[in-house]
Amino acid sequence: MPRHGHHDDEGAGAFGVRRPLRFLAHKLDLDEKQVTALARILDELKTERAQAAVDDRRSLAEFADAVGGEAFDAAKAAAAGDRRVQSATRLRDAVMRALQELHALLKPEQRERLAYLLRTGVLAV
Repeated sequence: MPRHGHHDDEGAGAFGVRRPLRFLAHKLDLDEKQVTALARILDELKTERAQAAVDDRRSLAEFADAVGGEAFDAAKAAAAGDRRVQSATRLRDAVMRALQELHALLKPEQRERLAYLLRTGVLAV
């Protein structure tokens, strides 16, 4: 689904766009070496987001198990909550790594364009 009235490249994805590699390569005017590095960065972030989605489904099942029995299972609910916190921490760390690597990869004017895309909501992390 398009965000903020923008075009087809935007919506769900690793950096808030459907085709983040193509979108960023175009918007930031990346060279071939940068595109290759960005592809790796996005792939790592995609993997971590997929794991976070798995963790979320597992925690939901654990919450359901905690309330579904004769007595509330506080230990199971706490484990589900812990799973969510750990998953969120891993995802935060992956986003931080991706942004740090992207910063190192980009030239100053490309960083400015990336910051603008983030600031205006065209790109989401």
